[in-house]
Amino acid sequence: MPVITVRNLPDEVHRALRVRAATHGRSTEAEIRDILEAAVKPEGRVKLGSLLADIGRELGGIDLEIQRDKTPAQPLAFE
Repeated sequence: MPVITVRNLPDEVHRALRVRAATHGRSTEAEIRDILEAAVKPEGRVKLGSLLADIGRELGGIDLEIQRDKTPAQPLAFE
């Protein structure tokens, strides 16, 4: 897992991070990870799986009751 070092962080910023982490009941490092993740992965982003599921619903959904053909496939002949 990558490691990031932040240099020249002002004391008041570090203090504010420690206070914020304490109010959330976690370490300063865990708080910083949460802040960074929220910044690059916002809650409102469109997720591919959700988008595809919405498209499927718009097109009438999937009929899970369809009986599948269970006949074994014939092997290919290379003659």
